[in-house]
Amino acid sequence: MAAAPVAEGAPVEPHDSNSSAESLDRLYPAVGSTKPPRKRTTSQCKSEPPLLRTSKRTIYTAGRPPWYNEHGTQSKEAFVIGLGGGSASGKTTVATMIIEALDVPWVVLLSMDSFYKVLTKQQQEQAASNDFNFDHPDAFDFDLIIATLKKLKQGKSVKIPIYDFTTHSRKKEWKTLYGANVIIFEGIMAFADKELLKLLDLKIFVDTDSDIRLVRRLRRDISERGRDIEGVIKQYNKFVKPAFDQYIQPTMRLADIVVPRGSGNTVAIDLIVQHVHSQLEERELSVRAALASAHQCHPLPQTLSVLKSTPQVRGMHTIIRNKETSRDEFIFYSKRLMRLLIEHALSLLPFQSCTVQTPQGQDYEGRTYSGKQITGVSILRAGETMEPALRAVCKDVRIGTILIQTNCNTGEPELHYLRLPKDISEDHVILMDCTVSTGAAAMMAVRVLLDHDVPEDKIFLLSLLMAEMGVHSVAYAFPRVKIITTAVDKKVNDLFRIIPGIGNFGDRYFGTDAPPDWSDDEDALST
Repeated sequence: MAAAPVAEGAPVEPHDSNSSAESLDRLYPAVGSTKPPRKRTTSQCKSEPPLLRTSKRTIYTAGRPPWYNEHGTQSKEAFVIGLGGGSASGKTTVATMIIEALDVPWVVLLSMDSFYKVLTKQQQEQAASNDFNFDHPDAFDFDLIIATLKKLKQGKSVKIPIYDFTTHSRKKEWKTLYGANVIIFEGIMAFADKELLKLLDLKIFVDTDSDIRLVRRLRRDISERGRDIEGVIKQYNKFVKPAFDQYIQPTMRLADIVVPRGSGNTVAIDLIVQHVHSQLEERELSVRAALASAHQCHPLPQTLSVLKSTPQVRGMHTIIRNKETSRDEFIFYSKRLMRLLIEHALSLLPFQSCTVQTPQGQDYEGRTYSGKQITGVSILRAGETMEPALRAVCKDVRIGTILIQTNCNTGEPELHYLRLPKDISEDHVILMDCTVSTGAAAMMAVRVLLDHDVPEDKIFLLSLLMAEMGVHSVAYAFPRVKIITTAVDKKVNDLFRIIPGIGNFGDRYFGTDAPPDWSDDEDALST
């Protein structure tokens, strides 16, 4: 549709023509002296995966990733917002304000600045003397941008290059972004490629006065990128301004919405947020309907293996489910169940025939594990209680940990910490947690393993107790993951507690107290 400028917000103070610099300083304070920042909603940590944020607003995913339907296939692509505009027009600030105002789960911000091409030695020398044009389309790796955005839109993780603006080069390390509900892609050339335009569901152009952009660029490049005033002005006059006139401003006509005055235009941002919410709510209905249908109409999946309910197993469940059971007894019988569960899981690993010779000199036709290695990964903190049982029956097992916090208000998972052994992609992985209700955190843990190239059919999800909802969610999202438990309960209440359940496993095991509205799912993923 045609680009539509949006009404501006509060009026701008009069500009004093006799003191241009002072006026701009007053309207646009120096970097670091702006109003207090709002709550962070995404993480751009370079060494750890980004934090996938959650929402207190609406449960768009009903406790499961937004890109899977009940058949384990992708039901829809992420909603991608493209933010274009001149250098220092306020695109990143506008993107951050949109994220904060949206307040929905699973949002990532992707910057075009990460995708500058690797420079040759000659180009490096030109860049050092401010003679290289970073504002030309050829300066960007559009092939990598398009491939990355396509994967993100499909709900897959991607590796993002980290660009060092002081040395004009890519760093050796890359950062990881995971799939999301909403992707915001911002950059000066966001609308400069036809293939890239096809990936954008909403195109926004941030239109800011050229004088203001120059002042912002001066401050940014001098304070953050180690440049001098003369060099910045030279680069601006030689490359930045001509590039804006030739390549950037003409793309304004491609935008669905034009935002005059950038981040100062709160009216525009509110309208954008309303539009995105309407799109997400339309998608939410189909996801919830499919999920409800799956839970009501489908039998438990074939990938589920439940420990045989012998009188012994039933007796131990009776003890640990009893609210009057002491902590010592709860720990003792939980450990016994864990041992039985892990031994049952190991029996499902692939074995091959082999012949050994007994001390009596006779051949024995036996079986031996046919995989390379077994790695246990515990979802902290409840999952780590299963590690001793795994070590007791599996010699030389390697252990990794994942910390996923389930938001007690929404049931949505947040990834906080990750430590996995090297070369885990070749292992059979025993993923351990003690209770799974909605399956939200378990599915994120599976996604993390898949993002580290662990084959889906080599992942074994172990839990002492699961709800049918969690079993269905995991199985439909990851139909080749093996799900192994000692019991499956039918219901989950409005607070995501398993009914009849076992209570908050982590608090009963560790002797701690949980908030009254805390979820059973990844119950002990504490602060």
